[in-house]
Amino acid sequence: MTQLDSKRREEVERLRAELDDANYRYHVLDDPTLTDADYDRSLRRLQELEAEYPELVTADSPTQRVGAPPEAGFPEVEHAVPMLSLDNAFDEEELEAFVRRVAERLEASSESLSFCCEPKLDGAAVSLVYAQGRLVSGATRGDGRTGEGITSNLRTLRSVPLRLRGAHPPELLEVRGEVIISHADFEAMNQRARAEGSKLFANPRNAAAGSLRQLDPRITATRPLAFHGYQVARIEPDPGDATHSALMDRLGDLGLPTSGEREVVTGAPGVIGYCRRLGEKRDALGYDIDGVVIKVDDRRLQRELGFVARAPRWAIAFKFPAQEQTTWLNEVEFQVGRTGAITPVARLEPVSVAGVVVSSATLHNADEIARLGVMIGDNVVIRRAGDVIPQVVRVIEKARPADARRILFPERCPVCDSQIERLAGEAVARCSGGLYCPAQRKEALKHFVSRRALDIDGLGEKLIEALVERDWVATPADLFGLRAEALAELPRMGRKSSENLVASLEASKATTLARFIYALGIREVGEATAANLARHFGTLDALMAAGREALEGVEDVGPIVAAHVHTFFCQPHNRDTIDDLIACGLHWREETVIERPRPLVGQAWVLTGTLEGMTRDQGKARLQALGAKVTGSVSKKTAGLVAGEAAGSKLDKALQLGVPVLEESAFLARLAAWEAGDVATDESEEDKA
Repeated sequence: MTQLDSKRREEVERLRAELDDANYRYHVLDDPTLTDADYDRSLRRLQELEAEYPELVTADSPTQRVGAPPEAGFPEVEHAVPMLSLDNAFDEEELEAFVRRVAERLEASSESLSFCCEPKLDGAAVSLVYAQGRLVSGATRGDGRTGEGITSNLRTLRSVPLRLRGAHPPELLEVRGEVIISHADFEAMNQRARAEGSKLFANPRNAAAGSLRQLDPRITATRPLAFHGYQVARIEPDPGDATHSALMDRLGDLGLPTSGEREVVTGAPGVIGYCRRLGEKRDALGYDIDGVVIKVDDRRLQRELGFVARAPRWAIAFKFPAQEQTTWLNEVEFQVGRTGAITPVARLEPVSVAGVVVSSATLHNADEIARLGVMIGDNVVIRRAGDVIPQVVRVIEKARPADARRILFPERCPVCDSQIERLAGEAVARCSGGLYCPAQRKEALKHFVSRRALDIDGLGEKLIEALVERDWVATPADLFGLRAEALAELPRMGRKSSENLVASLEASKATTLARFIYALGIREVGEATAANLARHFGTLDALMAAGREALEGVEDVGPIVAAHVHTFFCQPHNRDTIDDLIACGLHWREETVIERPRPLVGQAWVLTGTLEGMTRDQGKARLQALGAKVTGSVSKKTAGLVAGEAAGSKLDKALQLGVPVLEESAFLARLAAWEAGDVATDESEEDKA
């Protein structure tokens, strides 16, 4: 072996040890030492070395987790030790009966018996076999005696060590465990599926099981699966651990994750107490469980108790109420949220889910209704897990009645009858009623009085809520009719505070057009946009009369914002509210409309690379103010490209197509000339890169 080969082998071994240790600390100890970037960097380096020196590749290398070819079908695997079921207990009396049976069979006092308790994970059961410390096979539970060989898929899980830790691992180890997906990872998976328009997963359990049975391991590798060991089926040589809990601790030392919620308790009171505590924590665990597994902790007593039929006498599963149930969807109502979001809510035939009677569930939005294919009258599966609002997860189409009806999304707000907006690319539909809509009243008023809007001192959130709840204030105009005598009756107000508030309301009537526009709460109209609208149109009447095309001519206003502004002012309710405010005495000086040169109207420009004198957004805004459309791609129709430092493929394409290119210094000079009214736009030769 050459010195170079020796150095490379040492580096490969160091990288493998580093990556194995990172996986162990992340998945077993929950104490990560490498950032994701550092992990990826080390993995890439290892991949490079193994590609250069194929003879250094081993089956247990971290690089071998992903990349196996798709399976033609899974082989049958006969379990050396059957993966048996557990008897179930559904209430505390049945738990007490289990403890009593165990004590009687052992002729022992139930108070002296120790039991190991841990969550019953709701995922997919698998078996892993290690020989000489290396993973050699993995299989599903199947019927308990024969499963499917899914070794290539299980190798993709970072929580499954390809090589056991420690200098002297067992010669043979078979460990049973559950593969699960956390709530957060499950929601992220479905969010991606929604964005892609693909089929949603029904629940984490089904997603985990389906992911493990993908014929292509590369698909499994993309799924956020986690393994948790819960039983040792075989270990040779036997280390002599006296208890099940000690054996689970040994698994952790070997690099296999186990439950952090495991406890050893004594007697029936200890078992029942654990089940109660875990039931209270269930929603906060971050993953699905459907009960508790209780095992006699002493391994010698386990052997003495033995088995009956398909279950051990020394263990039992205490089952929590199911988190999924089927019921009938009777009707759909549409609710308006505090920001105007329209949410369809399914009204259901009441059903108990996870111990709670559920009579309604969210359907999220129109896209979700379409994906589910749900109709009024359908038999549906309802899920309630964690703190998630109950939701419809799938339809049982074979049970659909003949008179099932389509769900029609409303075109007008069910609360205030304003037009409902749903822009292209957005999933959420919203009421455009804003200031007028009672469902949005509190939030609209809080924004109206905020510091950057009307800046009404002394009118905080609690006071606004009190005023709305007493029906003293329905629209912003009602604020200016409040009297100090009445306000003094409210909690924590008093005479002086009430007088100060009335004075503040009076002072706020003198404002600016920009502040007033911002105070209206038009979607996506912030302070800067409000100021641009005020400067561009000069008067409120001119702004309200503007069409979408005219609005898009305003600096920093694109098609989406223009649509929001136009829709807002088209609503009669909103115009009435504005008239009422002006009648109350709100006033401002008219803005001086500055006629700006717009020599770039109809031209498309592209910015690329890093600019030193301004940000790309600032450059974009100045081009738009001159009438240009700023796009993200170069084409033959592009009028010019601004190239900053480290300009890449866009610059190459512009040069290829003959598009004029301006470096930053030339661009700044051109901007100054255009903004000063010099309308010449032909580029000089020295401007071209």
